[in-house]
Amino acid sequence: CVNCQNKTAVMNTPLIPHEELCQRYNPDGSLLRRQQMRMLHILVEVDKICQRHNIRYWLSSGTLIGAVRHGGFIPWDDDLDIEMMRSDYERLLEILPHELPEDLALQAHCTDPNYCYHYAKVRDRCSYIEEKPNYDRFFKHRGIYIDIFPLEKQHMWTHKLSELSFGHAYKLMRTYKGSDKECMKKVKRLYAWNVRFIYPLLRLVNRITGAKTITSGLGIPFHNPRYEEDIFPLTTIMFENRPFMAPHDSDSMLRHIYGDYMKLPDLSQLKPHTGSIEIYNNETNKH
Repeated sequence: CVNCQNKTAVMNTPLIPHEELCQRYNPDGSLLRRQQMRMLHILVEVDKICQRHNIRYWLSSGTLIGAVRHGGFIPWDDDLDIEMMRSDYERLLEILPHELPEDLALQAHCTDPNYCYHYAKVRDRCSYIEEKPNYDRFFKHRGIYIDIFPLEKQHMWTHKLSELSFGHAYKLMRTYKGSDKECMKKVKRLYAWNVRFIYPLLRLVNRITGAKTITSGLGIPFHNPRYEEDIFPLTTIMFENRPFMAPHDSDSMLRHIYGDYMKLPDLSQLKPHTGSIEIYNNETNKH
């Protein structure tokens, strides 16, 4: 089976058996494993909605590496990412507030005005996390989440311009010395300026000039290009014993971005995204 092949590759390439990695980082019942299961629950619900509305998405980044290399989460991974083209992303943001179960919440600027990033999260209402650095202190929802990244066709130079135009906002949220209220006023002004003027202009330039490179949406600080033939037509891949959508050629896509992704990183240099985390029972959660 695919999962057995993936786990065999892990054993052969990095010389550390998959089971040993799980025992070291995310054994059953551990806080990290419980967090991963909450993220899996979110993904299952988002997948149901996407399937119901014919919205195309795929596992990406470390989540896709985990699916190929481990048959599920990378044992030490504490986030989960999916991607989709911008047209599907915009449709999904319209649908999610109406169809997510009560224990989940969409986090985007339209649902959380202090959330000024150009990608969305779906948050678990039955948990609470603090990230490093503490930029999430501004947000309405602070539970366990998965990230949803929009991709679009653009020139790399227009994408880098979009990042520069919003980069100051990221810096403000991490380093501003004044009050949080003053900080958010500045961030929201930058966000509005970009969304209303700068990004529409850059998208017009991309459209007129026939930009063909697929990469992270405008204002998202990740530059790795994707190749259409690697992504479409989508297929499925097993992740934690469940099928989810994946790129047509996951191996090629991952090698373009990460090189030899089957080789484990330096395990002594691992850094978690999360500073602290609490997980509640559904019936007692008030966040």
